[in-house]
Amino acid sequence: MISWPLLSVIIFLPLFGALIILLIKEDENTSSNIRWAALWTSLGVFFLSLLLWVQFDYSNSTYQFEEKFKWFEDINIYYHVGIDGISLFMIILSTFLTPLCILSSWRCIKFRVKEYMLAFLFLETFMIGMFASIDILLFYIFFEAVLIPMYIIIGIWGGERRIYASFKFFLYTLLGSVLMLIAIIVIYKLTGLMSIELLQGNYFQKNTQIFLWIAFFASFAVKIPMWPFHTWLPDAHVEAPTAGSVILAGVLLKMGGYGFIRFSLGMLPEASAYFMPLIMTLSIIAIIYTSLVALAQTDIKKLIAYSSVAHMGIVTIGIFLVNQQALEGAMIQMISHGIVSAALFLCVGVIYDRMHSREISFYSGLVNKMPIYSTVFMIVLLGSVGLPGTSGFIGEFLVIVGAFKYSSIVVIGAASGILLSAVYMLYLYKRVFFGIINNEKLNSILDLSIREKIILIPLVLAVLLIGLLPNLFIEPMSRSLELIIINYEIVNAK
Repeated sequence: MISWPLLSVIIFLPLFGALIILLIKEDENTSSNIRWAALWTSLGVFFLSLLLWVQFDYSNSTYQFEEKFKWFEDINIYYHVGIDGISLFMIILSTFLTPLCILSSWRCIKFRVKEYMLAFLFLETFMIGMFASIDILLFYIFFEAVLIPMYIIIGIWGGERRIYASFKFFLYTLLGSVLMLIAIIVIYKLTGLMSIELLQGNYFQKNTQIFLWIAFFASFAVKIPMWPFHTWLPDAHVEAPTAGSVILAGVLLKMGGYGFIRFSLGMLPEASAYFMPLIMTLSIIAIIYTSLVALAQTDIKKLIAYSSVAHMGIVTIGIFLVNQQALEGAMIQMISHGIVSAALFLCVGVIYDRMHSREISFYSGLVNKMPIYSTVFMIVLLGSVGLPGTSGFIGEFLVIVGAFKYSSIVVIGAASGILLSAVYMLYLYKRVFFGIINNEKLNSILDLSIREKIILIPLVLAVLLIGLLPNLFIEPMSRSLELIIINYEIVNAK
């Protein structure tokens, strides 16, 4: 096993890259150096994160690569990081998407390039740090810090309504997190502990658990986002630059699902069982309602944004069913959605950079002019609708199998989301890619460039890899999920 502090290197290496970029004076001649510095830094972080996977012990359900030292000695708070099977792939997902985002911004970000790249590198550190945190206060700091660079990315490099969208994003997520901070303080006052690992169990009376559960729910439900806390998401996606939408859908939405597993199920099992019917109800409403709203959209990016809410509804169903198949399905669905949604937003960015329009009615017959692009879009789209052999199928199938153990209504609700996603995604593809070209401007549109192929092909391969070899991803996480399920069942069997 690796003896040096690999995890801390992965967490803070983006800040080292940011420091190098700070030392570069920005002008027309050096902006390329800034881009390359950001790209090489993020690629280095990604390859280092793969070492976590290579060295990961599948048979071990406890935290690995742990690093711990006292941070605030008087109040027993530590810098304590480590990973288990749950956080492993969330970290790899973050490091995988970041260099693709930087590469996708190579030409479309033409002003304040230095600040843009700094924002992404800071964002990468905060994302990795959050998933690696074992101390609750450290988790909260990283969880909240993610908000700052994303707010800046939307607010400066976004669309016409970027100020409105960034403020809405900021206020929704910040207000939800205030209750989370109160819950953390209450936990510390009651137990004197800040370790996520030590707090897994039944430390609190049921009434206390209910209060704490609601406080955490306020933060995580906004992040996912669950219906009816989802209204910030379409605005943020539409106004964000393409790379901002990629990270927002690919990683930031997963922070809520990760929080539900780590905090709600791990620390508050009685309250999670008590609120399970509420979660199932909200999730089914989200799946059906946002799918119908997606079907009515005229903006491609907004359609994909609403589809994210529907797909994350399947994730929350899987999480709170709390059985092995459903939880594994929820985790795979989070990973799959991170890759698929990233690819979809990047595909939208490709045609937007050429035509400066996201309106569905603007396009038709693209398969005649962009055959490679059309093929990539189709493969990713099939991953989104859950075609067997793609990443989307594995997660959705496992959630539905797990739902059979709970309720046929939940099965119908989850399955309806899969059916509706096929309807609105295939309808989108038909209108944009098939038929004849009605818009003369499309006659000059070019197929994917080499840079765009370099960005999109790894995502397509990832969609197929998860779909064809799911055990590569399921085996590392199964023992960690099993530990949470056993604790949940023991507590609720009393």
